[in-house]
Amino acid sequence: MNKPEPQAARIAAGRHDAEPAFVLHAYPFRETSLIVEGFIRNFGRVGLVAKGARRPKSSLRGLLLAFQPLLLSWTGKAELRTLTRAEWQGGQPPLPGLALICGFYLNELLLRLLPRDDPHERLFDYYQQALLALAQEPEPAAVLRRFELRLLMELGYALLLEREADSGAPVRVGQTYAYVPERGPVPLADTGTAETTVELRGKTLLDMARDDYSDPVTQAQSKALMRLVINHHLGGGALHTRQLLRDLKQL
Repeated sequence: MNKPEPQAARIAAGRHDAEPAFVLHAYPFRETSLIVEGFIRNFGRVGLVAKGARRPKSSLRGLLLAFQPLLLSWTGKAELRTLTRAEWQGGQPPLPGLALICGFYLNELLLRLLPRDDPHERLFDYYQQALLALAQEPEPAAVLRRFELRLLMELGYALLLEREADSGAPVRVGQTYAYVPERGPVPLADTGTAETTVELRGKTLLDMARDDYSDPVTQAQSKALMRLVINHHLGGGALHTRQLLRDLKQL
C-alpha cells in the first residue's frame, strides 16, 4: 500500500491538486500538446502545458474548454507548469449566441489585465457569477458593466462614482460631468483638461454605483465610460472581442 505523499513534498515539487478553475484560452503547442491559460480560484491566472492533450486517447481531450467549471491539478514552479489532470464539474449552462461572444470578452479582459500568479478569489467568484448570468439574461449589457467594475476594483482601479474628483462633493443627479481616467468625475464647466474624457450625467454615475442599468441613457453612457477607462488601462490596445461585437451589430 502506497503511503500518501507528505504535504511538504507536494509543496516542494510545486504540486497542486483539484483546484477550482476555468480555461481562459488554449492554443496548440508542438505536435500534440496545448498551452492553457487557466484562471484558478486560489492562484489567479496560471500558464499550463497540457502534454499530449490533442492525442485522440488523451484523458484531457475535450475537457479543456472555456466557460466550464473544472478542477485542475498540476506540478512545477516555472512560468509554465505541467497540467496533470482535469475534472469537469458541470453546473454551467451553455452560452448561446451573443452571450458566447460576451463570455470571450470577459476572458480577453482577464488575459489582458490580470497578471499571472496574482490570486483574486473574489474576482473568480464574480467571473463565475457573470457566466451564469450571461446564460440566463437576454440582454447582457448590465452583466458586462457589473463585471468590468468589479474587475477594475479588484485590480486597484476602482472608479469614483459617488463623489466629484476634485472637491469631494457628492455627485449631483442633474449635473453633467466629464470623467477623467485616474481622477474621476469633474463638472463639465470645470474640466479645463486636454485629457481624453467622456461626458455623462450625474444620474448615470449614481445608477452605476447602485448597479441599476434600467435607464437606456445610463446603459449607453456607462458603456462609453467603461470603454474609456478600460482602454486607458490597456494602454490603448484594441480588444478583438469588442470589435467582433461591433461587427455583429452591423450585420
